[in-house]
Amino acid sequence: MNVGILGLGLIGGSLARAYSLAGHTVYAAERNESVLSFAILSGAVHKPLNADTIPLCELLLLAIYPGGCTSWLEENAHLISKRTLVIDCCGIKAEICSRCFPLSNKFGFTFVGGHPMAGSQFSGFKYSRADMFQGAPMVLVPPSFDDINLLERVKKALEPCGFGMYSVTTASAHDKMIAFTSQMPHILSNAFIKSPSALNHKGFSAGSYKDLTRVAWLNAPMWAELFFENKENILFELNAYLSNLTAYRDAIASDNFQTLTDLLEDGKKRKEEVDG
Repeated sequence: MNVGILGLGLIGGSLARAYSLAGHTVYAAERNESVLSFAILSGAVHKPLNADTIPLCELLLLAIYPGGCTSWLEENAHLISKRTLVIDCCGIKAEICSRCFPLSNKFGFTFVGGHPMAGSQFSGFKYSRADMFQGAPMVLVPPSFDDINLLERVKKALEPCGFGMYSVTTASAHDKMIAFTSQMPHILSNAFIKSPSALNHKGFSAGSYKDLTRVAWLNAPMWAELFFENKENILFELNAYLSNLTAYRDAIASDNFQTLTDLLEDGKKRKEEVDG
């Protein structure tokens, strides 16, 4: 299979490595020429993805920022074969799908929104690896929910990634849930590490500190774009969190042991309810 990949960061680079390792021909586009050259030298990529090679691809995976992803597709849609399956890997779906579904209808290729639920706090091709997606969930937003053949086609095309499960949803439902499960943790971690106490934490921190601060190390421009693209859902989650924090703060400030105990018990019970 000829696979085209847009972007060779952590996600795109890992996709390239996975498909190359599985024996597929990988074409890639990357604005940093040195990264593209290194990817070709490493064997993760075989040739550049350009006007000559886009028509050859049976699968196109778009792994750059949402704005750049849709702009690239708008500029190159006329080059894409009608037999091609196009899947984006962006962290938001409403904006992507609202612009990409009409393009696929106009030019005849198949577009499916996608979000691989895997990654790390590090970014860039040097941190990519072929097994990044092994066992990880993959969220899909198809143009139609009753097209079983399309879903089987997508799963077959993504086999080299090794995803452990697939979830099918709408773009709006995806963005609402991802604000809670992915975007909010990055905001909370990034804000938490700004405490003046953080400068002196060494020797006093263990697992809980590491768990909470891991994703404070983030790609700021990318996450800022994602937050603004999902503004309403992020604000909903932030307001709920601030309300809860205020309750804890007020209980402590007023020396209200029972209220604080109840708040902590409620949080413990909620964790049991949602995660078992």
